[in-house]
Amino acid sequence: MINRKFPERGLSKEEVLNLLLNFRKKDFSYNKILSSMCTLPHEISLDVYKIFQETNLGDEALFRGTKEIEEKVVEILGEILNAPKDVEGFILTGGTEANITALWIARNMKKDVREPEIVTSEAAHFSIDKACNLLGLKVKKVGLSEDLSIDISEVERAISDNTIAIVAFAGNTEYGGVDDIEELGKIAEENDIYLHVDAAFGGFVLPFLKELGYRVKRFDFSVKAVKSITIDAHKMGLAPIPAGGLLLRKGLLKYICTYAPYLLKKRSCTLVGTRSGASAAIVYAILLTLGKEGFKSVVKECMRVKNFLSREIEDLGFKVNKSFMNIVTFKCDEKILKMLQKKWAISTTRKKEARIVVMPHVTMEVAEKFINDLRKIVKHESGYCRG
Repeated sequence: MINRKFPERGLSKEEVLNLLLNFRKKDFSYNKILSSMCTLPHEISLDVYKIFQETNLGDEALFRGTKEIEEKVVEILGEILNAPKDVEGFILTGGTEANITALWIARNMKKDVREPEIVTSEAAHFSIDKACNLLGLKVKKVGLSEDLSIDISEVERAISDNTIAIVAFAGNTEYGGVDDIEELGKIAEENDIYLHVDAAFGGFVLPFLKELGYRVKRFDFSVKAVKSITIDAHKMGLAPIPAGGLLLRKGLLKYICTYAPYLLKKRSCTLVGTRSGASAAIVYAILLTLGKEGFKSVVKECMRVKNFLSREIEDLGFKVNKSFMNIVTFKCDEKILKMLQKKWAISTTRKKEARIVVMPHVTMEVAEKFINDLRKIVKHESGYCRG
C-alpha cells in the first residue's frame, strides 16, 4: 500500500494551516500551564523573527551584523551578571547545551584526570546527567540544606582528586533554591576546580529581585571563582524558544574550539554548528524594549502572585516549602493532585510534591482560579492527607 503521508502534490496554504491548527488544539494553552519555565513570548518577537529568520550565527562571517547583535546581547547579559568587560558568550539552544558546553570545557582543562567527576546537588537539572553521560564524567550528587540549596558540608566531603568541577544552581528547577556560590567558590579555588553556575531560570530573576530590595546571595561573576554561567532568555527573559545563553570568562573557549576548514571564519566554538541569528536578535529587542525597569516589573508581579499562592495553599492546610524565587511546591495527597491535573498542567518534584512555576502568564486571575479549584476539591474530599 502506498504511503500517503507525504503528498504527491503540495497542499494549499489554507489546507496546511487548518491541518496544523487541529494539532495545535491538542496542546495545553498557557492559561492552564502551571509547571513550565517557559512562557508567552514578548509581542515584539514575531516582528523581529521575520527580519532575521534566515540568519545563521554558525557562519558569522556571512552575517556580521547579526553577530554584532549577539555580542551586544552578551554585553548586556554580562552587565546583569556582573561580568568583566571581556566576558565571552553565545545565545544557544538552551540550558542543556550551555551546561554541556561548560562541562566540556571543564573536562578538557583537566585531561590529565583519568576518572573525572563532578559534584552537584540532588536537585540538579537533568541536563547535568546528560552532559556527564556524553562527556564520560561521573556525577556525585549531594543533599540539600533546609533552604533547598546544596549542602556545603556534603560538597566538601565529596571533593576528591578526581573532581574537575562543581555545578551550582542559582534557582534550581524543582524548588528555586539558590546555592551558596561564595562558599562553593572558596572550595573550587582551594581545590583548583571549575565552578559553573546554572542560572538558566534565576539569571533573569535574582538580579531584579536584588533591585527590588530582596537580600540576594552573590551568585554571579562577582564571585571570582565562577568560570561560566548558564542563563536562559526563553524562560524569564520572555523570548521564544530556543534562546538559551552561556557566558564565560575570557580564555576558556580555546579548550573546545574546532577547526572549520570550509567556513570563512575557520573556528567553531559552539556545540551546535548552525545557530539561529533570530534568537539573538529577539533577545536583544526584548532587552531594549523592557529595559531594567520592565524586567523589575515582571519579576515583582510574579513574586506577588507566588506569595498569594503560597498563603492561600497554606491556609487550606498544606505544607508549602519555603522558596526564595517564584516557584511554589507543597505536599499534596496523590488523589487531590490527580484531580487538579484534570484541569491544570501541574507537575511534581521527585519527592512527589506539587510544583507550580509562577511565570508571567500565571497572572493573579489564573492563580485565583487555581485556588478556587483547589478549595472545591479540598471541600469535596474527606479523609485526605495534607502532608
